Amino acid sequence: MTLRCIAATAVVSAAMILGAAIPPAQPRAAPEKILNQRERAELFNSWLDTRFSVLLPALMRREKIDMWVVICREHNEDPVYWSLVPQPSMFAWRLTMFVYALGDRGVECLSVNRYGSGDLHREFAAIYTPAWEPESLDPWERLARVIRERNPKKIAINESRTFAFADGLTADLKAQLVRALGPELAARLVSSERLAVGWLETRTPEELEFYSRIAALNHQLIREAFSRKAVTPGKTTIDDLSWWYRERLDELNLGTWFRPMFSIVRPGPFDPAKDRVILPGDMLRCDVGVTYMSLQADHQEIAYVLRPGESEAPKGLRQAMVLGNRLQDILIAEFREGRTGNEILASALAKAKTEGLAPRIYCHPLGYHGHGAGPRIGLPDMQNGVPGMGDYPLHLDTVHAIELGIQAKIPEWNDKEIFLPLEQDAALTAKGVAFLDGRQTEIILIRTD
Repeated sequence: MTLRCIAATAVVSAAMILGAAIPPAQPRAAPEKILNQRERAELFNSWLDTRFSVLLPALMRREKIDMWVVICREHNEDPVYWSLVPQPSMFAWRLTMFVYALGDRGVECLSVNRYGSGDLHREFAAIYTPAWEPESLDPWERLARVIRERNPKKIAINESRTFAFADGLTADLKAQLVRALGPELAARLVSSERLAVGWLETRTPEELEFYSRIAALNHQLIREAFSRKAVTPGKTTIDDLSWWYRERLDELNLGTWFRPMFSIVRPGPFDPAKDRVILPGDMLRCDVGVTYMSLQADHQEIAYVLRPGESEAPKGLRQAMVLGNRLQDILIAEFREGRTGNEILASALAKAKTEGLAPRIYCHPLGYHGHGAGPRIGLPDMQNGVPGMGDYPLHLDTVHAIELGIQAKIPEWNDKEIFLPLEQDAALTAKGVAFLDGRQTEIILIRTD
């Protein structure tokens, strides 16, 4: 199926169309082979075919949008741009205009750009019908003609007060668009907020299946980092570990969307700014992500550096892990389609406190972006709700970083109170919530011998 073809399926809900299978809850082996750049481009473009022919029509119908217009310029690409173009696109070619017009048979994808797409003619031709006439015609006049011929009732443009993902249309480009459309058509302009967020947050079945492999890769790298392969107690610093992680990603031809972070918690007093060397008896925490196939993973896990003669972490730390897992269970049990992030947060915190936990929840969506499009379920300093982003509803076929933590006293450390953070990636589908590659339930041990 080519993307230029208009999808023929009439639908009401994206979730109903996609019918994504729930990813496996148990850990699985990391993929034996990481795709090369050409293989990645081919796979991404096959996903894009499904997204345009199946997902976009469903989302436009759900949000009652007749036409979506995306306009941006080279060096100032719209946040949604990279999700709308085939690989290996590197940038928007000069003034780039895309028009997505919903009809009875699906979405018509049009490109209004006199310069085409650089050297990606074949890839773009599989998606977009060129809507450019003689070069003497002003691009804005041509865009207005394309829109006028289709006579949409609502023309969605990327401007939003709440979501940066749906706010990519610059003031100057909007002014030129309004001028070109004239008063009658300009009066039909509406925000694309929920359409753009829905487009970015929703995953196809193929993407969900692959997402489990991305999570497995990040888990594999965490276990390498929390081992004698990367850590020599008494010598290695947490800064060394951060650089090790970045170098390891480079070796595998993978990216990351933030700097890998490692930190130390230890029984006695210490200065986190100065005491950087990893020692026996330390609890280590990581916060690391990986970028693969334009999708983001994000995990936080816990390790313990064994003292001579020890074979396991202190019981208090192990019990804290149990409490953290319980908080994960409470939170994901509140995930239901249509509930807002703030509703989920309030309910989960109330239930956790009833059980005697000292919780903090700050869950976020994942996708093309790390802190991705979709509902925010708390922030570290906003446990009473997140105005705007927390009011957005939860949708099916989405991926979320289940990020949270609990306060706990460690008896073996003279009842020192610590904060134990955990973060695992999970998918919500019609079958429920499942961690993409399982979750940490036991503390990783780093031996000193």
